[in-house]
Formats: sequence, C-alpha cells, structure tokens
Amino acid sequence: MESEASTGVAEAEEHDPESNSLEQPLLKRSPTLSSNPLALVGAKVSHIESLDYEINENDLFKHDWRSRSKVQVLQYVFLKWTLAFLVGLLTGGIASLINLAIENIAGLKLMVVTELVDKGKYLTGFAYFAGVNLVLTAVGAVLCVVFAPTAAGPGIPEIKAYLNGVDTPNMFGASTLIVKIIGSIGAVSAGLDLGKEGPLVHIGTCIASLLGNGGTEEYRIKWKWLRYFNNDRDRRDLITCGSASGVCAAFRAPVGGVLFALEEVATWWRSALLWRTFFSTAVVVVVLRAFMEFCNSGRCGLFGKGGLILFDVSDVTVSYHAMDLLPVVVIGIIGGVLGGLYNYVLHKVLRLYNLINERGRIHKLLLALSVSLFTSVCLYSLPFVASCYPCDPSLPDDTCPTTGRTGNFKQFNCPPGYYNDLASLLHSTSDDAVRNIFSTSTPTEFHPLSLLIFFVLYCVLGLITFGIAVPSGLFLPIILMGSAYGRLLGLAMSHYTNIDQGLYAVLGAASLMAGSMRMTVSLCVIFLELTNNLLLLPITMIVLLISKTVGDIFNPSIYEIILHLKGLPFLEAHAEPWMRNLSVRELAAAKPSVVTLRGVEKVARVVEVLQNTTHNGFPVVDEGVVPPVGLPMGATELHGLVLRSHMIAVLRKKWFLQEKRRTEEWEVREWFTSVDLAERGKKIEQVEVTEEEMEMYVDLHPFTNTTPHTVVESMSVAKAVVLFRQVGLRHLLIVPKYQAAGMSPVTGILTRQDLRAHNILAAFPHLAKSKRREKGKMNQ
Repeated sequence: MESEASTGVAEAEEHDPESNSLEQPLLKRSPTLSSNPLALVGAKVSHIESLDYEINENDLFKHDWRSRSKVQVLQYVFLKWTLAFLVGLLTGGIASLINLAIENIAGLKLMVVTELVDKGKYLTGFAYFAGVNLVLTAVGAVLCVVFAPTAAGPGIPEIKAYLNGVDTPNMFGASTLIVKIIGSIGAVSAGLDLGKEGPLVHIGTCIASLLGNGGTEEYRIKWKWLRYFNNDRDRRDLITCGSASGVCAAFRAPVGGVLFALEEVATWWRSALLWRTFFSTAVVVVVLRAFMEFCNSGRCGLFGKGGLILFDVSDVTVSYHAMDLLPVVVIGIIGGVLGGLYNYVLHKVLRLYNLINERGRIHKLLLALSVSLFTSVCLYSLPFVASCYPCDPSLPDDTCPTTGRTGNFKQFNCPPGYYNDLASLLHSTSDDAVRNIFSTSTPTEFHPLSLLIFFVLYCVLGLITFGIAVPSGLFLPIILMGSAYGRLLGLAMSHYTNIDQGLYAVLGAASLMAGSMRMTVSLCVIFLELTNNLLLLPITMIVLLISKTVGDIFNPSIYEIILHLKGLPFLEAHAEPWMRNLSVRELAAAKPSVVTLRGVEKVARVVEVLQNTTHNGFPVVDEGVVPPVGLPMGATELHGLVLRSHMIAVLRKKWFLQEKRRTEEWEVREWFTSVDLAERGKKIEQVEVTEEEMEMYVDLHPFTNTTPHTVVESMSVAKAVVLFRQVGLRHLLIVPKYQAAGMSPVTGILTRQDLRAHNILAAFPHLAKSKRREKGKMNQ
C-alpha cells in the first residue's frame, strides 16, 4: 500500500525538500509510518514506486504460461542469451570508443602543454591547459544540467536501488546514455579527479534497459519476441548483466565484474543469472582484446599503451616473510581509517553541494567550472615545485627522460638528462598515472615529497570533484590516493621488506577501496585480474579484510551514504535487532485502514478508489461465497491482490459489464493478454469514464494475483523485512491470527516504505530510545 498523502505533495510543491541545513536530512519527511515516497533522482525530487519483481499469478498469466509452445519457450531462452550477448557487445564497443577518445583528446592536450613548457612559454601553456579543461568540463556539465541530470555522478547507487526493487525514474533512458558517454569523455579528458569506471557501469545498465524495452518509450520496437521481456523481473536480470559488463569494461576483469554485480549491486541472485552475466562479461573481454590488437598497429592515433588499465606483474617474483606481514597489516588499518574519514568528509561536501545546486542550473555549471579551474591550477603548477632528478646512467638513453606520453621520467621544466617525477603522475592521463605509480622495479624513481604532494592533492581533489554536475566515478580517485600512501609506506619500509614498492602501491589502492566502498571478494578478484599474479592473493586478501573491518567501525560504505542522502528506499539485507520487539499487526495499526475491493465491483467505486488513494495494490475480498465442504455458509474469501496499473488498463479499454456477474475465462482473453497488463506509467487522470459507464460493473477476478504473499499478524517486523527483501516483494498482506464471523480476512498491507527503519522509528519513538540504550550498553 504505497501511499503519498495529498497534503505531503502540496507541501513538497510549496517548500523545496532540499532547502535545509547541513545537519538535516536532504529530504524532510512526515513523522508518520506512511511517509511520502520521495527521493532525489538526478536533480529533481521524484515520486518513487516499487517494481513488480514478484510473479503476478492471475488468470491471464496462467493461461499465457499454459499456452506457450515449445517453440515459444525456446524463443524466450534464445532471446535472453541474445540480449546478454548484445549487452556485452555494445558495452565493450562503447567502452573502447570512450577510451580511444579520452586517450587522444587528453594525450594531444598534454603534448601541446609539454611543448609550450619546453619553449619557456609558461603562461601560454597554463592558458591553453586551463582553457581546454574548462571547455571539456563545460561540455559534460552543460549536457548533464540541461538534458539529463540523471547522468551526473556514478549512477551505481541508483542501480543498487533499482535492483533492490525501487523504480528510479529516467535513470536508464536514451538521453541519459548519450550524455553519460559524451560527459565521461569530456570530464576525464579535462583532468578532473574522477574516473570512467562508475559511468561505464551506468552505461552498461542503460544499454541493457533499452534493449529489454525495445528502445525508448517514444520509439519502441514492438517485435513479438520482445513481449517476453515486458516485465520488471526479466528487465532486472538484464540490467544485472549490464552492471557486470560495465565493471568488466572498466578493468578488463570478467570474473571481477560478475562478482561485483553479485556482491555490490544485485539484491536477488540465482545460478542461471550467474551464467548469463559471465557470458556478457566474456563478450566484453573479447571486444576489448580485439580493439587493443587493432590499436597496437598504430591506427588509433595516440592510443598506444594507454587506456584500459592492466597492471601485469606476472613476471615479478613476489616473496614475503613473516616480517612483511606487519606493513601489510598497517596498510589495511590505514586504508580502513582513511576510508571511513573519506566517507565522512565526502558526506559533508555532498550536503554543501546540494545547497549550491538547488539554486539552479547556473550555480551547478559555475561549481563544475570552478572545480575544473582549481584542478588545472594544481595540476599545472605543482610540478614546478618538485625538484629535478638526474636520470640513472644504467638506463637506456631513450628511456630517461621519457619521450612521448607514457613513462616515469617526464622532463617537464628540467634540463636534459633530468626528469620530474611529480610531472609523470600529474601530466599524464588517468590510466597512465595509475600505471606509473604501480610500476615495479622502480625503487628510486618517485621521491617521498612528490608522493606526499600527490597524495594530499588527490585527497582534496577527490573530495571536491565528486558531486559536481558531470558523470563521475569513485574508483579512480580512490585508487590514486591509496596507491600514493601505499608507495610512501613501501619507501619507508624499503630496508625491512622484500615486497616491491609498486606492489605496495597496489595494496594501498586495494585497502582504501575496501575502506571506503567496503567490497572484499569482487575487489580481490579485480586486483587479481589486474595484476595477473596469484602470489599477491594472500596479502591482498588480508589487506581487504582488515580495511573493511576497520572501516565498518566508523560508518557505512560510500554508496550506502549516497543512497541515504538521496532518500532512496533501499532495504538492507539484515533487519535491525529492535525490529524483533514489534509485530506486523502493530505496524499496520499505525497506518490508515486497508482499502479493499470486491471481486465484481462497480466502475464508480473503482474510479473513486483510484482517484482518492495513491495505493498501488488492493486486496480483493468476496463476501458470501459458497465455501468448500465443512465450512459455514456465507464465508468471506481473500481472492488475492489487484494492482493499480491493471485496474487502469481495464478502465482504459472500457471492459465493463451491464450486470453484476463473474465473467468466463474466454471473455477476458478476447480483450486482454498478459502483455497488455505489463504496461506501466499510466495515470487515472488520463482515463475518461462517462456517467453511464460509472453505473456499470467490472470483474476484477481475472486480473487478481491469486497467490499473494501473506504473513500472520503476530510475525515480527524483523522477519517480515528479511522475507520482503529476499523474495523481492512489492506488497505483503497481513492476515489475522484468529478468524471470526464478519471479520475481514486481511488486516493490512506492508510495503517498502513501511519497513524502512527510519519510518518505523518516526512512528514508534520509544523504539528509538531502546535502540540508544542498546548502543549504550554495547559501548560500556
């Protein structure tokens, strides 16, 4: 019974829900159980509904399932695998084009700047560097602000919410996809401290959604085969394949992509879905490999070794002893502490940015351009602070200083035979910067002061860049920050350890990612596929486990924080302990009375209910039915649950009866199919019903889900939360423990909003006090 009180809507229109101080939630909610289902999606406060992941077993669905031939079943299976293949193919192709564009645009920009600096034209070099960065940032920001606000940010929190069962409006549209692609190219090429990894995950899910829908809402391909995917359940599986393909495209890590989808974004999983996601990521890897083979011949401009990060250390012998475990543990602890601190500060920055962004489009654009200008100043000027170091005479003459874009020995503002180590990190593309700082067998190339400057700079840039109106990912900033302090620790421990400094950088990056994002298994496999060295596996596992454990002490993961800020009703895997002290009967009593309908209802009654409520599900109750043998006459039957969208579909087709009667199965099949009921988004205001039609009847039995999930009213809320999330429900009916004559067979309905801890505590303040007491006892 997802409800949105009319007064709440009026208040939301009169008072901007975002206009509050930094210490208040971004969305103000009414202190009742039936809180307004509002969330920040993109730049707007949107009405949020749940998705129908549960199979709706009404008469039409049963007939459709029974009447499917073997050929149609094979078509359905074939289509699922075909779409999984297309998701991998298109995601890999688009990722290749994004990498190609970034490497060429950023590479050309850096080459021109290097030439200007070599000629002593410092101001001209800065003007060119900052100007190009401003233009590239403006392209991404204008597209996001004007055409697709939902394309800003990484998109991963919204994907998590969608796969959890929350319909996030406009998140997977064609405009979002196009802006995400162009905006990612502009933002990353501009040198902003953000990555393309998060946007690639969003791009993969957009592709999957568009394929499943047959195109956009305005221009859809209505092939007969595609009707099988006209439901939320199959679309969810396809979007899961898209998220795995996006991670695979970012890191060339097929198994890591599958595990990322399993561990981080997907709420519901099964073995068949595992095979399809793995198939999609395998296709992505094949496409990326073919693309790199093609570019190795020099036909891709400046794209050479850059792009598509792969830190291959398979030829590096990794040997470590008991003493080496101490710095590994230290890296894990530092990663957890810094990850928790990073999440805390970023939380505050996002609140501040929200106050700026709510002032309008111009302020969003100015904020993005200001961050771009500050970034350009730092990246251009700081290498002048670093010292020049002489090249190692043992190196080949063409190695130091580096000729071209890649390498650790940039001559930036240094005399011949000398190099600037900080320039090799700051004046290179993001993938090259990672490759440089990860480089092995380079114990003296990077100096402590340069690494410290690099670490502090990227900490600041990472905090102020995430949240501006451009597509952005968190992976790359965290990798760069973590690798910097990992390499610093490697320098400090160089006399006491056998582990290479480049491997310390890898461990540092892994620790900070686990400390901030709280991923373990998928992250371990991603780094294993990046390094291509199994010998690193044990110490990587230790670092990840320690970092996540330490980080969990301080705060949730960064994605959970963003979900909370946006107000997306995400249901966690585990219920709060205090929820066991509350029954679903008590929870239902805090809500308005349940609205029920009869199996054969007057059209006027149906229209009245739809116009005066915002519930999306209604119990269908028949009174005075002939019961089975052994029951008293005149029994009351709970026939099932009918959805709002199905009733609107009936009203739009005007399937009305002159007299009050139940229809035959063949009658409804002449007017409807199960595909007709899958359409969503229609509103009762769009339906016109005449006064004569109001006096007619409609039979709701054929459209009613006769197998809704029910729970006894004595069940604890904690158990209901676990059931709701694991089964992927939208509605959960509450039935009485004792049945008496004249008593309704259903006492209430629970939905996602009702089971959120925040809403329950608002309706039952005494539980909040007991929660605080429990925390106090644990801390003693």
